[in-house]
Amino acid sequence: MIGIVMFFVALFALLLGFPVAFTFGGIALIFGVWAEGLDMFAFMPYRIQSIMENTVLMAVPLFVFMGLVLQKTRLAEQLLESMGRLFGGVRGGIAISTVLVGALLAASTGVVGASVVAMGLISLPVMLKYNYDKGLACSTICASGTLGQIIPPSIVLILLGDVLGVPVGDLFQAALWPGFVLVGAYILYILIYAKLNPDAAQPIERDASVSRSKEVFDALKAVVPPLALIVVVLGSIFAGIATPTESAALGGFGAIVLAVMYRAFCWNMLYQAAKETVKVTAMVFAILLGATAFSMAFTYTGGDYLVEEWMMALPGEKWGFLIITMLVILILGFFIDFVEICFIIVPILAPVAEMMGINMTWFAILIAMNLQTSFLTPPFGFSLFYLKGVAPAGVTTRDIYRGVMPFIAIQIAVLASILVFPGFYGMG
Repeated sequence: MIGIVMFFVALFALLLGFPVAFTFGGIALIFGVWAEGLDMFAFMPYRIQSIMENTVLMAVPLFVFMGLVLQKTRLAEQLLESMGRLFGGVRGGIAISTVLVGALLAASTGVVGASVVAMGLISLPVMLKYNYDKGLACSTICASGTLGQIIPPSIVLILLGDVLGVPVGDLFQAALWPGFVLVGAYILYILIYAKLNPDAAQPIERDASVSRSKEVFDALKAVVPPLALIVVVLGSIFAGIATPTESAALGGFGAIVLAVMYRAFCWNMLYQAAKETVKVTAMVFAILLGATAFSMAFTYTGGDYLVEEWMMALPGEKWGFLIITMLVILILGFFIDFVEICFIIVPILAPVAEMMGINMTWFAILIAMNLQTSFLTPPFGFSLFYLKGVAPAGVTTRDIYRGVMPFIAIQIAVLASILVFPGFYGMG
């Protein structure tokens, strides 16, 4: 039972706010020495070397760099302005354009915080100006900003691919259809909400001095460059021309080219993007090293066998395991970050899933969709914090929490559809 006690002690320490990497590493050291002595960690240097030599994980800093460069090119601002004019005449049109821009930003940058902050600064004041319901306006931005967790190239999918031993390219292909369905579900909800509550999402009057063809041209001019980058990055993976790591490097170079095109390139911008990339990468790898030590101690103390026995004894066999797994990850997502779940929870569950003959690509997409929900769930949903930090004074935390509930329900519904109808999504 030492491994199980260790697991709950780690969760409790995380809830108290201790740094993630040091929590996992410290607790692993304490319980590991108590159970087996220092000899348990004799192979730790070899595990660290294996992580550092993992070429799949090299894609993480490269995609992060690509996203940070694009964040600084005013890409989101130009997309929102042009798409807002294009759809503004439709009831709920600004919210719809926000979802579409969120999907494009997800596929081109994948940085949740950057997407939410950018749309919060640009789109939220416009929606409030036209008397949009505060809950709808805030929740649309939060939900759209989290699309980067499921729409490729997603950092979550790269981490899951490494943990589960599934090719990242396969995960990127498998995630496209669920991502499109989720975007469609968001837009459908906004249209229905606007129809039932006309005063909550009013259309805006078109500028008569600007022709419709000019609006379409401006929208295409804003959409085509990032869309071309997406096609090059994902297309090179799907066509088998490049590995995810190679395409990530191509994406980083393409982002710099776009920065030059948007006249936003300067050496200081490049330095700041590189500096933030190092910070994010260091955080991810520090957590991975701590999680590796934790996983080693958990396995050596027999915790994995207890989990396997309990999971294998669940009623409903495969379906019982999947339902319980999704519920556990959903609940944990209320309190801890997706990186901890990827590196601690998923490695415990993966062997059981393999023993039950579950398609690991399908399993990974289910987890990724579930982890996306964790960005919206109160009290610790990161998207909620990002938006609150840039929201006008009149927007309260209650407005944000109230608004995201329907979008959480939509995500859970799409997750359930992937679970029940995997064939519809080309999985199973």
